[in-house]
Amino acid sequence: MKKNWRKISLILLDTVLAVYLLLAITAFNTPKDSGQTCEEVVINISDENTNGFLSPNEIKQILIDKGLYPKTKPMSRINPRQIEDLLKVTPFVNTAQCYKTEGGQVHIDITQRTPLIRIKSANGNDYYIDDKGGIMPNSKYTSDLIIATGNISKSYAQNYITPLALYIMQDDLWRNQIEQINILPDLSVELVPRVGDHIVLLGNLPKSADKQRRNKEIDEFLAFKLKRLEKFYKYGLSQIGWNRYNYINMEFDNQIICKRNAEFDNDEYQPKTQIYNEADSVSKDSTINQTKTPADNQQNGQKQQKTI
Repeated sequence: MKKNWRKISLILLDTVLAVYLLLAITAFNTPKDSGQTCEEVVINISDENTNGFLSPNEIKQILIDKGLYPKTKPMSRINPRQIEDLLKVTPFVNTAQCYKTEGGQVHIDITQRTPLIRIKSANGNDYYIDDKGGIMPNSKYTSDLIIATGNISKSYAQNYITPLALYIMQDDLWRNQIEQINILPDLSVELVPRVGDHIVLLGNLPKSADKQRRNKEIDEFLAFKLKRLEKFYKYGLSQIGWNRYNYINMEFDNQIICKRNAEFDNDEYQPKTQIYNEADSVSKDSTINQTKTPADNQQNGQKQQKTI
């Protein structure tokens, strides 16, 4: 019987010691809130200069409006989780972390959502799409983003404009060359470049209900089309002039159809509309055949076919 009491006593002693140590550790690691007020709020926005949607003053105002700004409040009444939950539902916030420290400080660390493209649709909607396909409201943000215009619903923007913009932004050449995407009523895609007085028609993006398959097919579509356009730029327009054509149609796989700019109408050696027939590939040493349409042959006196 003595052994049993001894065993029970040891167990109770161990339990009391464990509880005491746990309380001691918790007390050591928890700021002493009792009677202390918040003396300073430190708001850190990690990518403030890059994204520029939010400033510390705007975060402060959001908290003031909801009665959660912690300065001068007793530290014991400040709930970091409540502050985090409020900020996380703010349209431009990606992550929010709030914590209290010794000396009456409350720290708030923010990261912002990354805008990918601005949408200005024909129906009057004006908003941003982030790099995850989420919709962000219009704001004072003025960074040099690609603008997408035309017949764009929010669903089309999230499911089709997003992978299109991601592909362009991941390529140095096209990120610097493309300044606008325009969607026609039949959902064909036009690109407006920074260099060259022309518009490029790519055609319709592949459609699929499955997101993974759709993104893969769009990437493959763009890789094929833009590789052809790059070669045409390099071995065509760089030789005959960047402003010779005002419209470049790349909708068809084996032809590039170009409409000449009005300022070149007096060039009797060039038809108004030209069709460039492509071989399997266009290399530095090859030529791109130019074929006149019947109307152009009539207008230009049946001139012989030319190559560049």
